[in-house]
Amino acid sequence: MPLLTRRNLLKASAVAGAYGVGLGIAGKFGPAEAAPEPQLLTAVKTEAMLTEIGPTREIMSWGHDGMPPVLRMTKGRPYAARLKNGLDEPTTIHWHGLRIDNRMDGVPFMTQPYVYTGDSFDYAFTPPDAGTFWYHPHCNTLTQMGHGMTGVLVVEDPADPEFDAEVVLNLRDWRLGGDGQFIAPFRPRDAAKSGTYGTVRTANWHREPQYDAPAGGLVRLRIAVTDVTRIFSLKVEGADTTVIAIDGNPVPKRFPLDLLQIGPGQRLDLAVRVPDREGAVATLEDIRGTTPKTIASLRATGPSLKREVGDLGPLAENPVAKADLSTAEQIPLVLSATAENTATESICGTLGYSFWAINKVPWPGDTPDPTAPLAELKLGRSYVFNLENVTPHAHPIHLHGMSFTVIFSSTREVMPLVSDTYLIQPDEKVQLAFVADNPGDWLLHCHIIEHQKTGMTSYLRVS
Repeated sequence: MPLLTRRNLLKASAVAGAYGVGLGIAGKFGPAEAAPEPQLLTAVKTEAMLTEIGPTREIMSWGHDGMPPVLRMTKGRPYAARLKNGLDEPTTIHWHGLRIDNRMDGVPFMTQPYVYTGDSFDYAFTPPDAGTFWYHPHCNTLTQMGHGMTGVLVVEDPADPEFDAEVVLNLRDWRLGGDGQFIAPFRPRDAAKSGTYGTVRTANWHREPQYDAPAGGLVRLRIAVTDVTRIFSLKVEGADTTVIAIDGNPVPKRFPLDLLQIGPGQRLDLAVRVPDREGAVATLEDIRGTTPKTIASLRATGPSLKREVGDLGPLAENPVAKADLSTAEQIPLVLSATAENTATESICGTLGYSFWAINKVPWPGDTPDPTAPLAELKLGRSYVFNLENVTPHAHPIHLHGMSFTVIFSSTREVMPLVSDTYLIQPDEKVQLAFVADNPGDWLLHCHIIEHQKTGMTSYLRVS
């Protein structure tokens, strides 16, 4: 995406905010009483230039230019989108990380019907939280996400501190052969381990893109890991960088980015202090693996603005209810491998294997009669996930519809971060506290999509 300067960002915020002028909100997470004119998102197959080796066919996107748009909306203001399906298979949209009405969550069978070829579906909701989120299908996810249907979603708060520019990065791999065309999306032996990696790494559909930014200025770098497999270990060389938010929520205390690991489904907001010297470059790197890999870079332009991170005011906390730990009920969640093959055919696609399980139960697939819920929760009550990973692999576990607070880890000190996705390490035990304040059936799954599709999925019922 192009760089947003402060002037353009304010203009974009004003346009986004105008959607909700004079409109009411029905219920805590309910749809808007009077939704604005919906933004049209057309799911299509197209062609895009992803690499130097030629155009790639059968990119899937919500538009005709290959890369999905960065959607912008405003905290507390109604938003509407119309999904029109131009693919030759069903699809949906899941608004990852947004605490919204269950009917808008985009999970086939569980919250909405499939959107078939030629049909459309209207989404309408009011985002209660500001921050960086993303959107993607929840049907045939390995193929559709792997072919490009992953977009970043920014919920703005007009009270946020002022930055001099903003850069949004959508990080993902592509499984392409030497001719630039798609190859098999997964290998069973890899799906049973850490997942099948892509062959081409990109940020915003480009290899190692560079963006100009005001010298000596403060850039808000919004990062979303929308890949189906890859876990990143991120650092920035050449600029002072501060972590200000993780998974859409302000961190309890800001800290310098030394090294931070985030997995598929997670987001990171950074305040990057651009070097003073014109032409100097700050580089975002992934150092996970044998050698550091450049992801993207910022190049200083113009005279120095001489700003400091200390100039930035705080980000407002999102209105997430705090769990009452004295009365919270404990919910055991054990992530494990399984040899039980219960995968069933589904119109939303199956990989044909069961390698993973939650509480010893592998998810059978997208079906109108799924397994029983992990737990039936009372609306408004507090709960604690006692999450344990007995596998030798990391798993980014994502909860739909609600947010939790990290309160304990057996392997390291943790800050009380509010989140919707937790990257649990091998042999780690963690406690995640939350209030069951959003009624409905809510999916809980690993966001390494091969793990999700081969058993590491379940759901909670809140009523």
